[in-house]
Amino acid sequence: MVTRLPSSSEPLPAGEPIGCDTSDLLQVHRIFRWLYRELPGLIRGVDDGDVRRASVVADYAHMDFFGLHLHHETEDLVLWDRLVERSPGCGAHVDQMKAQHAQVAVELAEVEPLLEQWRTRADAATRDRLAAGVEHLRDTLVGHLAPEEEHIVPVATSVLTQSEWDEMGEHANAAIQESRKQLPRDVMAVQLGLMLATVPADERPGWMKTNLPAPVRLLYSLLLKRRYENAMAELYEGRPVPPIP
Repeated sequence: MVTRLPSSSEPLPAGEPIGCDTSDLLQVHRIFRWLYRELPGLIRGVDDGDVRRASVVADYAHMDFFGLHLHHETEDLVLWDRLVERSPGCGAHVDQMKAQHAQVAVELAEVEPLLEQWRTRADAATRDRLAAGVEHLRDTLVGHLAPEEEHIVPVATSVLTQSEWDEMGEHANAAIQESRKQLPRDVMAVQLGLMLATVPADERPGWMKTNLPAPVRLLYSLLLKRRYENAMAELYEGRPVPPIP
């Protein structure tokens, strides 16, 4: 699906200072913690045989799985080699991250076939196996995110330039565009809506002005915000959407 980016042995971007803002990664981690905390309950809340409701939840579970695959793939391709080259002392922590990514991939490979079986049958047995598998995946993921924030993020902040850090977002967005036909049509709205949900309401206009081009801000206000709200209303069926901590 993707092409490996240029080697980290290339020189630093000309005229660009070392140091980058890694707050977007912390936002993404908050979203993943929230998604995988909520997903088992959403799955278990589907009645035996309710194919319509199973399809709704399965669409969003598919997005969750895709997003996690892509997030880890992006770090594997863009981040690790550069960090070790610039800061060899973090090599042991990078090895730990790679091993944890591999374990997450194993557990994703176990739950994804169950998701597709459950989508079409909505049977209680597959539902319960799927929910239990997602809970196991959640625990593994949560155990990975904290050491990444503790040991990797500070190094990245101090040894990468902003344009190098931004390559991760560019890579992820390109992969989403390539895969849009396999994802629900509101994936962009959900992606942006969840990022905004991590920002306090009174800070969102400033965050949008700083982080989003004017055309994207306009598109969100005219279309994507409504799509995000509709998607969350469909997913949570008449109850409030739990906040992202």
